[in-house]
Amino acid sequence: MSVLHVIDHPMIQHKLTLMRKEETSSKDFRELLDEIAMFMAYEVTRDLPLMEVKIKTPICETTQKMISGKALVIVPILRAGIGMVNGLHRLVPAAKVGHIGLYRDPKTHKPVEYYCKLPQGIENRELIVVDPMLATGGSAIDAISLIKQRGGKNIKFMCLVAAPEGISALQNVHPDVDIYTAAVDEKLNENAYIVPGLGDAGDRIFGTL
Repeated sequence: MSVLHVIDHPMIQHKLTLMRKEETSSKDFRELLDEIAMFMAYEVTRDLPLMEVKIKTPICETTQKMISGKALVIVPILRAGIGMVNGLHRLVPAAKVGHIGLYRDPKTHKPVEYYCKLPQGIENRELIVVDPMLATGGSAIDAISLIKQRGGKNIKFMCLVAAPEGISALQNVHPDVDIYTAAVDEKLNENAYIVPGLGDAGDRIFGTL
């Protein structure tokens, strides 16, 4: 069954509060998102497999550990998910990046797919799907379904803020996908926005308010 991980480190909570503020500029919003994504990546990658390798230090030969297996894949859900990629990349610079384009229909609030490009060999890689918000869960569900249709198996979902409705929906459809978030907010409003939330993440990242 899917496990919900709430990463409530004090620095993450502090920076998330700054992001929530209405007066926070797009520049500061982007920088804070980048920083939080890197902090969260430490927990999301905690169980990456390791292998033993022989190396030589300035003192002696020794056997130490390094990450094993094929490179990790980061999959942002466009467009807001793009804002989380650099933070993850700084921690795992060898990671490959795929892209899934979805937008929310303003009337139905359901996601509409317009783009999907993933690296080869995803069936043998660990994938982290990223999007700042988990609201209704529709975009995350559809993005993960697209990945599974193309052979992806080992998938995690990472967001900044999640609504209980989105968590429940994602866990029901994809019970094998763990969810990592910095906060579980109160609810969705009548327009399917997270309350208290932080507004439209894409608009705040790119200054298109």
